[in-house]
Amino acid sequence: MTSQVEQAKDAAALRAVREHVYDGCRLGVGSGSTVVYAVKHLAELVTTAGLNVTCVPTSFQARQLIIEHGLHLSDLSQTPELDVVIDGADECDPQLNLIKGGGGCQLQEKIVAACGKKMVVIADYRKKSQELGEQWKKGIPIEVVPMAYVPVMNKLRSYGLEPVLRMAQSKAGPVVTDNSNFVVDAKFTASHNWELLETKLCRTPGVVETGLFVGFASVAYFGMKDGSVSVLHKPPV
Repeated sequence: MTSQVEQAKDAAALRAVREHVYDGCRLGVGSGSTVVYAVKHLAELVTTAGLNVTCVPTSFQARQLIIEHGLHLSDLSQTPELDVVIDGADECDPQLNLIKGGGGCQLQEKIVAACGKKMVVIADYRKKSQELGEQWKKGIPIEVVPMAYVPVMNKLRSYGLEPVLRMAQSKAGPVVTDNSNFVVDAKFTASHNWELLETKLCRTPGVVETGLFVGFASVAYFGMKDGSVSVLHKPPV
């Protein structure tokens, strides 16, 4: 099972890197387990083809991957405009609406995605759904200012969501993001107008950012069980 999933991640990452990275590319590098494969293939491509690629990370993890593979590291203060952003997702529907933030990096991921001309999603077959919430059951990750987590959770309940403060696994207390904030996972049982929900969440005082990515992705690559890669393009407006 694990081997099949990892092979699917690798296949999706390889296809995306080959089709979207080019010489002179200013690349946003996402976070998560599938991005590990993308950076590996990116480093191989840069070495074999002699490409000049500038990499902007979305998290501490992404930054370390870029450094470990000897790639050209930059940031948004030096490279504020990106040609392509390659990132993973916890779930993706046919309209390329995404839930991200399972790793707690949604704020920086969304900032970097907004700086890109094109966002390319890479994932394995488990992340492909007909409706958000079909596969991903942990809710929408919401980054919250620590002092406001209780009133924010109360607001989320009034929106019909079921908020849970995410607790750390290897330390006492809650998860703390790269930005020193908390993460509240807002579970839901019904479908929503995701754009309207995202707007409502972001207008809630104390909410820094949400893991709902609506209108960001241009194309998604899903590694499948049989070794193939399924490609899903953003529907025309």
